[in-house]
Amino acid sequence: MASHRRPKQPSRTRVTVLTATAAAAVALSAQAAHADPKPTKSEVKAKVDRLYHEAGAATEQYNGAKEKQEKLEKQISALQDKVARGQQELNSLRSGLGSLAAAQYRSGGIDPSVQLFLSSDPDSFLDQASALDQLTAKQTEALSKVQEKQRALAQQRKEAQDKLSDLSDVRKTLGEKKKKQQAKLAEARQLLNSLTAAEREKIREDEARASRDAGTRVELGNEAPASGLGAAALNAAATRLGMPYVSTATGPNSFDCSGLTMWAYAQAGANITRTTYTQINQGTRIGVSQLKPGDLVFFNGNEHVGLYAGNGQVLHAPYPGAYVRYESMSTIGSIYGAVRI
Repeated sequence: MASHRRPKQPSRTRVTVLTATAAAAVALSAQAAHADPKPTKSEVKAKVDRLYHEAGAATEQYNGAKEKQEKLEKQISALQDKVARGQQELNSLRSGLGSLAAAQYRSGGIDPSVQLFLSSDPDSFLDQASALDQLTAKQTEALSKVQEKQRALAQQRKEAQDKLSDLSDVRKTLGEKKKKQQAKLAEARQLLNSLTAAEREKIREDEARASRDAGTRVELGNEAPASGLGAAALNAAATRLGMPYVSTATGPNSFDCSGLTMWAYAQAGANITRTTYTQINQGTRIGVSQLKPGDLVFFNGNEHVGLYAGNGQVLHAPYPGAYVRYESMSTIGSIYGAVRI
């Protein structure tokens, strides 16, 4: 005889689990449907370029702090040497003052009127008294010198201490700028790593080709340089075409933007400072319409610099991942200012 048992109903717990699982699957499907699509190679390249520009700005800020640190270290060293020499001079003055005091004691230990009364040779005593007066005058002069030296030494020590405090602040800033620079570069690398190996290689080839083409196909016109110095600096920079941009590098085989301009002018026989923030204060400020080959052009809030090469072109070290090349000023960014060294 067939069994007529009713089928076992699923437990409430099992129903709940199945319902939750189904809901989660639906939610995941909805999320997948609405997820942002993977960025294209061109979108990644645009973001990477932006990050590289930001890293370049942080590099200039780092270079500025580094330059200030080195300047402070030299000033502190000079001040510490000056303090050491001053202390030696003070010790010598104190020693001399002690010798004068001892001589005074030997010559004038008794009240002068008593000495004159007791002296068997009044003329001799008067000669001694005159010498004692001279000794006292020397002692007063020596004491004045000691006090003056003490004040000068105290001032030098305070100045050195203030410089040390400034140095501590600059070192802190240096660390912050380096951390910011490295963070931007790390973010750029992470974005690049989201691409396939073939896409990354294509970007690298495009950058290398852009640099090669800039050296062979750019039209610079025939503008005359403003000076032999500017011409020599531009010619020196042109020998570095194709060299890679490297943060904080100053040549001869890799550069950041201000490292290239500093190196180029050094080859021409002129020493200019290290960063965009200080280079813009050198030479003579000029307007964009006055630009001549060899002049320095500053961009994007004074965070980038290159050498004007003629026909609206600038020779510069662009950003990480790129190479020294010619580029139209119109594609670099907003012009901040220009100077003629």
